[in-house]
Amino acid sequence: MPQKQQAIKALRQSKKREAKNKILKSTVKTLVKKTRKSIDNKAKDIDAQIKQAQKLLDKAIKQGIMKKNTVARRKSRLMKKLNKQKTSK
Repeated sequence: MPQKQQAIKALRQSKKREAKNKILKSTVKTLVKKTRKSIDNKAKDIDAQIKQAQKLLDKAIKQGIMKKNTVARRKSRLMKKLNKQKTSK
């Protein structure tokens, strides 16, 4: 346990930030997973879900929770899956 006031405050802040980051990361994972399932099930609101997933992924980059290339790869795979599903009709 930190003894100095600055260290105590830093610990408090890092715990808050960790919790906030964990929530956003979890939300991103859940939304991407749901979007993938929607694409597989050929749901009607796929476009809205993909838009929302991309928005959340971009937000994760901006807040420094996820790396730029990781997000780009996930977005690319989602769009690739969607395009494959649309052309297979």
